[in-house]
Amino acid sequence: MRFMLMVKATKDSEAGKMPSEELLSAMAKFSEEMVKAGVMLDGNGLQPSSKGARVRFSGDKRAVVDGPFAETKELVAGYWIIQVKSKAEAIEWIKRCPNPHEGESEIEIRQLFELEDFGASDAVEHHRKLNEQIRKK
Repeated sequence: MRFMLMVKATKDSEAGKMPSEELLSAMAKFSEEMVKAGVMLDGNGLQPSSKGARVRFSGDKRAVVDGPFAETKELVAGYWIIQVKSKAEAIEWIKRCPNPHEGESEIEIRQLFELEDFGASDAVEHHRKLNEQIRKK
């Protein structure tokens, strides 16, 4: 099972305040533990939403909204993608994580869909072939 672990943003992360060297080191150690255990597939910090955009869809129309976005507590400041046996194992990993921000922080855990979750279809097969092409790069 793959999970995305999303570090929620704070006012400081949205203001572009960089983490301390101590926190960067602690996070690197934590990520290293996951790599050595063979569970970490990817992970990174994200720039503040002021450097981002959203594309809103309404039927066939598209509207671009530039950041920053107001609801800081709903934004993501960083992520990991891990592969573990269960949600309980994902939770256990995150309980070992250093606090990603000064003060209160939150990390959301969401399971990724696997193609097998959708059943057999031409569209699923198309996605499978695309995933194989990506892995070859």
